[in-house]
Amino acid sequence: MRIGYLVNTYPRPSHSFIRREIAALENQGVEIHRLAMRGDAGALSDPADLAEHARTERVLEAGARRLLADLGRRGAARPAALAQALALARRRAGSGESSLARQMIYLAEGARVAARAQALGLAHIHAHFGTNSARVAGYARLLGGPRFSFTVHGPEEFDNVQALDLRGKLALAEFCVAVSSYGRSQLCRWADTGDWDKIHVVHCGLDLDRWADPAPLPPGPFHLVAVGRFAEQKGFGLLIRAFARAWRRDPGLRLSLVGDGELRPQTQAMVAAQGMGDAVKILGWQDEAGVCAALDAAHALVAPSFAEGLPVVVMEAMARARPVIATYIAGIPELVRPGSEGWLVPAGDSEALAETMLQAARTAPETLAAMGARARARVTARHDIRESARRLAALFSRATG
Repeated sequence: MRIGYLVNTYPRPSHSFIRREIAALENQGVEIHRLAMRGDAGALSDPADLAEHARTERVLEAGARRLLADLGRRGAARPAALAQALALARRRAGSGESSLARQMIYLAEGARVAARAQALGLAHIHAHFGTNSARVAGYARLLGGPRFSFTVHGPEEFDNVQALDLRGKLALAEFCVAVSSYGRSQLCRWADTGDWDKIHVVHCGLDLDRWADPAPLPPGPFHLVAVGRFAEQKGFGLLIRAFARAWRRDPGLRLSLVGDGELRPQTQAMVAAQGMGDAVKILGWQDEAGVCAALDAAHALVAPSFAEGLPVVVMEAMARARPVIATYIAGIPELVRPGSEGWLVPAGDSEALAETMLQAARTAPETLAAMGARARARVTARHDIRESARRLAALFSRATG
């Protein structure tokens, strides 16, 4: 079975979960051709990401002339299908998904994807994210390309469901993957009830062999780590407020922030304003080895998010036998159980987050270690990439007959 994986911009430093998924499918004998609208080589430093970039075909690099030629050939061979696709483009532009000009670009990209799928013998296209990559896959299907499916992660897709037309994309698709039961519930809210059976939960997974032999909890002051993009939904600003409240009561507390993004300057300014330069360290983007090292240096992960799907970093922390402090949102409670693998707090409540960080710091080391052991056992049972790939391969096999 040979399929195409389609992503808007790929790879990115935050797309390691897609790279792991592709590798696991290939290990199970699925041939995968990587397709992206564009790349972002300048943002890549991890050798694995750079190697993935070299393996990926970028649709827009074919140039406007070739894309338009593919669209013309597809339209000439299938005039009724082209008329249907043009009508969809006008409806989606009118509904606010994007401008008509942008929809026409997606349509030309879809024609190129359909042409490449035919040339390469791709039996199916799988898009990651329910945004324009799923739209391009849908246009490719209308223009005679292979059947398609897509994975919805959240939270971005759930911020503007009607404009993104998840209902219409699911109607065109063979199936859709949600990464949590919460994600499936949100898709069910908007999908036609007749399409509910198309929605399948397949967890993002870890290559657990790469996360084996977790380090014991470190000595020294209680150390928290947060990992993620410095973006509004990750809640790092709230975390700094909460940590400042807790730190004033326990000056031995330490916090490391792993990541980067548009809100990094604001976050740094908040740390400086609270006089916590010695207690809070901003480590910037780290590759998988760097994230692993940061988790090993900490006693617990803190994930203060306002909106999520199901964060991979929570899985990674649990694989390193670290308990988790997280907000009670989206798919997180499906993985982290209060009092067992960590603590859950209401999203947006800095006082509750501060109190929970202090509670964790007061927890006996042997209790923290036992929580970490349960966390590792739970993520091993639920998020093994080999099992996720097996389920995806079965879905692809069914979709291709």
